Amino acid sequence: MLRVANLSLLILFPISWFAPLLRAGLLPFFDLDAISVVTGLQAIWEKDVVLALLVTFLAIFAPYLKTIGLALVQFRLASPRVLTVLHLLGRLAMADIFLIALYIVIAKGVGVGRVETAWGLYLFTACILASLAISHLTERARLPSRDR
Repeated sequence: MLRVANLSLLILFPISWFAPLLRAGLLPFFDLDAISVVTGLQAIWEKDVVLALLVTFLAIFAPYLKTIGLALVQFRLASPRVLTVLHLLGRLAMADIFLIALYIVIAKGVGVGRVETAWGLYLFTACILASLAISHLTERARLPSRDR
């Protein structure tokens, strides 16, 4: 069951990267532009390459590498010792959720324009949290019963 759940994240993560995280607009009476992980990264790449590299790592590479690494451990193609590194990657992936939440709070606090969360934010957050839960359960399943 954990293997299937983890492998499903290999499909759900890319969907969440293109799904609308939020809708934002400058004026309250005009249509809102949808912002996804990918469109957000495109905008950041134009302005600040260092920040774009950091966010790209946190939003795309950290969670996806963690999912692939966990699959390798689950199918016994990698040592369970890799779980420590995968745990760190999962925490780094949560940093991206924090950055998105911070953006929403700042945009709403300034009061310039309008920001609304969209379904992609919930999907992306659910993928990250599911990944953390799956890795935790996989770690517990790998422990000998006397250590529990």
